Amino acid sequence: MSAARFARAAAAASLVAGLMAAATPAHAVGALFDVQVVDRNTGETLPVYWHQGRWYVPGKPGTRYAVSLANRSGGRALAVLSVDGVNVVSGETAATDQTGYVLTNGQTARITGWRKDLQRVAAFEFTALSNSYAARTGRPDNVGVIGVAVFRERYVPPPPPVSPPVAREAERSMRSEAAGAAADRGQFMARDDSRAARPDVAQAAPAPMPTEKLGTGHGRTERSVTSHTSFERAQADPNELIAIHYDSRDNLIAMGVIPVPRPLPQPFPATAGFVPDPPRH
Repeated sequence: MSAARFARAAAAASLVAGLMAAATPAHAVGALFDVQVVDRNTGETLPVYWHQGRWYVPGKPGTRYAVSLANRSGGRALAVLSVDGVNVVSGETAATDQTGYVLTNGQTARITGWRKDLQRVAAFEFTALSNSYAARTGRPDNVGVIGVAVFRERYVPPPPPVSPPVAREAERSMRSEAAGAAADRGQFMARDDSRAARPDVAQAAPAPMPTEKLGTGHGRTERSVTSHTSFERAQADPNELIAIHYDSRDNLIAMGVIPVPRPLPQPFPATAGFVPDPPRH
């Protein structure tokens, strides 16, 4: 990406997340941001398991869920959120230079679905891979992972005080720049994603799973209000990149992600009278 293009993209509008106060749960993942997956049917935070260098959460088909974000970065920050390799705001095949949600330090947002407009989302819900939004739009290769790319905001020092005549000229200049920024924002939000997907490293075929792999469906439409805001990234690359993989509990047990405790031998499993003879060979 050229410097000019990055500057336009970085200053482009992102979305202000709906904010709420919440205590940090024990199952948060991340450093600059705490990221959790919440079961909306029960309100419980899904447990997180670390296995072979990856984080996993178990999902249940038919359950609506939310991705909860808490900004712990110390300043205003942008979270570009993807589900199954798809940007949850724009619907584009996800890339880290795309639009996302802006949170101030200490603020929390609960992202409950695919953004349809500034008023509505289509709810995230666990479903079979074949019924996932990514698969239904021809992009099944990255189903089963939630990604968050975190960007710090570029610090711009305040301008020095100016005399009244210069102030009027500065005001006219700021109005002109604001109009240009609005035009850049519209261009960025409507930009086509023409980049080729990076091929994955070849891996051995996985063992058959007990149930079909989980994906995220395009659920019912719900009210979720947000608005545009401006944000300039401090750098082109994310300051933090978080990935949480998910699948059904049965599949995660089969993969060895969720340990299943084996019962210990018991000294007195049952009562008996006298010692019987063993069966004949």
